[in-house]
Amino acid sequence: MPLLRPVPPEKLPVGDNMLQSPFWAVFKSRFGWQPHAFLFGEAPLLLLERKLPGGYSLLYAPHPFDPDREALSGAWGGFCDALKTLFPRKRICVRFDLPWDIDGKPAGTMLDTWGLNGLVKASMDIQPPSTVIVPLEGTEEEQLAAMKGKTRYNIRLAFRKGVETRLEGPEFIGAWYELYRETAARDRISIHSPDYYRQLFLTAERMDTGAPDLRIITASHEGDLLASIIVGLYGSRATYLYGASSNNKRNLMASYAAQWTALKLARDEGCGTYDLFGIPPADDPGHPMHGLYRFKTGFGGKVLHRPGAWDLPLSGIVYPLYRRAEYLRNYYFKKLKKR
Repeated sequence: MPLLRPVPPEKLPVGDNMLQSPFWAVFKSRFGWQPHAFLFGEAPLLLLERKLPGGYSLLYAPHPFDPDREALSGAWGGFCDALKTLFPRKRICVRFDLPWDIDGKPAGTMLDTWGLNGLVKASMDIQPPSTVIVPLEGTEEEQLAAMKGKTRYNIRLAFRKGVETRLEGPEFIGAWYELYRETAARDRISIHSPDYYRQLFLTAERMDTGAPDLRIITASHEGDLLASIIVGLYGSRATYLYGASSNNKRNLMASYAAQWTALKLARDEGCGTYDLFGIPPADDPGHPMHGLYRFKTGFGGKVLHRPGAWDLPLSGIVYPLYRRAEYLRNYYFKKLKKR
């Protein structure tokens, strides 16, 4: 039996990992990515291919083999050979966004420990390497007690001051996006077009199986929309995907109310964990997103540090050139253009 068995993307097994799901394959195919789906044993492997100039392309695996690291480590050499056989021409590299906790150790050291040889640190991470995973267990009071005192206080303050939360349907995406644009301008972050987020919901609605349960949660005060988040429930995991907040009435702590509502919803729907999906790597007051670190870690749970993105080069000649070009592009957009 071959180590990697091709399957139609819509036939990928449905588990807890939305980024390795039939839904993610279909959704990303609407935005220029070609999905390639395989079974590694019984584990799904979704590779997304992006075409590049000159007929070349890059393959990307978002959070693969979660939680099947040991199976991959034991077959790593054969796995790499299988990939090179399946994708022999004009593929520059396979970029793996690895999902496992490095437990405070250097990522390269952990890759060596896991037996994943031949990988090169990518010039950019695609998924955030660090996040907060909140377990959903116990009563509401026990959940609150596991949070930091300031977070617990802000949640109660928001509701005491009259902030109201509610669930909205996909038709709310337009209003949500306007608030998201306000957030992006304030925090100087890049966002997709409105169609990207509409297609997220449309794709989920049109799939019979394998799609997440997507929810929009809003927090308002006296008719003013102050915060709104998009949450995906998939298997036993809930993930905070996108968040928007207003510059208005920030003293009412509406974002805390929205997240608390999302945590309760996820628990009531049977999820075991809530992934706050992305924080700075450390509690560093000098980091431009330090406020995000304090906000998300305030809800309790475990800080998880992943290795980030690593490349398996498939073209010894082209890969170094591409890597250099990618570095220069990232430097321009993240440093020079922001200045």
